[in-house]
Order: sequence, then C-alpha cells, then structure tokens
Amino acid sequence: MTQRGRATRTTGRPRGGQAARVGQTSRGDLAARRERLRSVITPVVQDAGYDLEDLAVSRAGRRHVVRVIVDADGGINLDAVADVSRAISAALDAAEESGGDILAGEYQLEVSSPGVDRPLTLPRHWRRNVGRLVRVTVRGGAAGQPGGDRQVIGRVVEADAERVVLEVDADRAEWAYADLGPGRVQVEFTRLDELAESEDVDDDDDDDVEDEER
Repeated sequence: MTQRGRATRTTGRPRGGQAARVGQTSRGDLAARRERLRSVITPVVQDAGYDLEDLAVSRAGRRHVVRVIVDADGGINLDAVADVSRAISAALDAAEESGGDILAGEYQLEVSSPGVDRPLTLPRHWRRNVGRLVRVTVRGGAAGQPGGDRQVIGRVVEADAERVVLEVDADRAEWAYADLGPGRVQVEFTRLDELAESEDVDDDDDDDVEDEER
C-alpha cells in the first residue's frame, strides 16, 4: 500500500504592482474569482497528469490566499508539488498579463497533496485508498437489504467506477457509491509502529553490509 503524505509549497508575490483592495470581500466575489482561477489552473494540473481535487480562495489581510489540492494514482511527492506550483504560478502570471483580472493585489499560492483527513467522495478517492481502513455511513443498511443508515468501519479491498468492496469483521460486503456517504480514512497506530520497526531492521541490515565491505 502506498504511503500518502502531505507536501506543501507556498509562494507570494505582488501582482503587477497593484495594491490589494482593502475591505471585506463578498462571497459572490470570491466565488467568481474561484471560477476564473479554476479555468486557468485546471488545464495546468491536468497537463501535468494530476487531478484537481479542490480549489479554495480566501482573504488574509490585504492579500488573497489560493489553496490548491492535487492528487494522482500512487500519490504525489514534494518535488511534484513544487513543479506544479511553479506551473500554476506561471499560468496565473500569463493570464493576468493577457488582460484577465484573475487576482487583484498580492496573493499567496499554496499547493498540496490531500491529507488523510480528506473525505472520500469520488470513485478515484476510494481506488487510491485500497488497503486502508475507512469509516463510512451506509445508507439503507447492508447492500440490498432494508434498514436505516449505519456506520461501518472496514478495509477497502476493491474499488472501481461503480462500487467499493469493504472487508468488515473478516467478511466482505459490496456497496454502490450512491449508497455510501463520504468515507474517512482511519489512522492505524499499530501499522505505523510496524512500519517503524521494519525501517529499523532495514537500517541494521545496511550497517551489516557496510561492516562487511570494510
């Protein structure tokens, strides 16, 4: 199972010497800016081979904060995040130089990969978390059976475009995505301990090899 971490690159710069507008920004204005940003950022992310998972715009004092979350099968590392961050920044510069009012004043761009707290809402989210333990609300009880909503904790065994298979208490059950609420990855401390122990063993093995080479 691929270990998925969180990597962030943050940049900030003045936009064409413009001063940021002071005062409260309306929700409608932020929503409009978000859509303009999405039209510029989405092609850049897709051309890099990633998915744009989220795009948010907010105000922090005199500047905008643009938060972009990208992901891909197999995860995305810090170097890839830095590369796509530079590509997005260049695309925003080009869009404004061509006359588009994308962002006024200073802005801060934050590009990151999803953390484990991100909800699983799309088929690709479930597919990328095969092998992980998740908690999810199942609508209408077990698959194909009547009943009220219930919480299920299980390990993702399979996931395709239409359904997910969970291993729950040594049994496997299948649900269509329409019957599931957002999934939440559960942190497994025992697995983290096992991973740390295996790394310690590997380090010891390396020391043995070095001793032999000496």
